[in-house]
Amino acid sequence: MIGTSVQVAKTITESDVYLYAGITGDFSPNHVNAEFMKDSRYGERVAHGAMLVGFMSAASAKMYLGRTVSMGYDRVRFMAPVRFGDTITTLYRVAAVDLEKRRVTAEVTCTNQDGKLVGVATNIRAFID
Repeated sequence: MIGTSVQVAKTITESDVYLYAGITGDFSPNHVNAEFMKDSRYGERVAHGAMLVGFMSAASAKMYLGRTVSMGYDRVRFMAPVRFGDTITTLYRVAAVDLEKRRVTAEVTCTNQDGKLVGVATNIRAFID
């Protein structure tokens, strides 16, 4: 089981960002105001960092480890901006299994189409049966 992995990829569209803003209520100008961002160090709008956590969850859901529930994501970091048009590949890899505590720990990474690391986290899942 250790080393087992899955990955998912998604190209970020303007629609994705606006739908995410609508669902979460996060209408920060960093994400939805091109004029506000054009003179920033990024030069353009960027996707919500928290959207990456959703991709991490989607990758987790593709890996069946038995009846488990996510206990959350630790050490979540957004390493670089995600721009509209970037293709993000999320890799979810089992790093440890604790049979005594009935938990699985996975390391999760998100990289863009250039192989640049844009997000990382550790996910803990608990067996529920």
